[in-house]
Amino acid sequence: MLETGNNSIENISVQVALSGYVSRIERDGVSVSSGWMSADRFFTDPQFRRQYGDVAVSVFTPKFALIPEQFFDAVSAREQLAETADITDTDYVSYEPVPQMKSVLVFSTSIGETLSRAVSETVCRTDGEKVRVLPEVWYMLRALDFVPEYNKVLASVADGHLYLVVAQGRSLLLCTTFQAADFVTAEYFIFLAMKKFQLNMEMTVIYFRTPLREDEEMSLYRYFKSVDYI
Repeated sequence: MLETGNNSIENISVQVALSGYVSRIERDGVSVSSGWMSADRFFTDPQFRRQYGDVAVSVFTPKFALIPEQFFDAVSAREQLAETADITDTDYVSYEPVPQMKSVLVFSTSIGETLSRAVSETVCRTDGEKVRVLPEVWYMLRALDFVPEYNKVLASVADGHLYLVVAQGRSLLLCTTFQAADFVTAEYFIFLAMKKFQLNMEMTVIYFRTPLREDEEMSLYRYFKSVDYI
């Protein structure tokens, strides 16, 4: 792991969308976000010229399907993904286990961007290992383990899509994406999911993995117990 001058350990996570990227550097449990940055900033951003104890790179792709282990077939992964996502014959299709859900996430990162590959090839861990680019929703599913509340609601918003994961305890209720041209539409789908699963918003903390504007955050505070980031 990276030791800084004051013996701190630094990790970095980079979320890549068609519209740009968000980076977060974590040191001693404190996370600092860059906010949304345009893709061209990557080439001059000094934080990408260093090594870190851990590196995570995610891409916002709506092309995914979460399949229970007993129904997953690696040979027909493309066909399984095509049943729920709009993919082309040239889209790269891969998969990654989600052991805590006893499922496999089948996905395609072919969304028309190249920044995620550039980040993964440039930003290395201190052990020299390069990281694999995984879908944003894979990291959202992993983050469920770090939400202390029984009702777990995680969201990310990018490129006109809302990514939403809802769970109660260790039971996953929802893992999907919605087309949301604006934040009001994203809120509508969040409220719809809360109503569907009969979750009391006034008793629920909603967690975001993407930064929100102040007015967006305050809008959510009108309905939820709290708004936090993870």
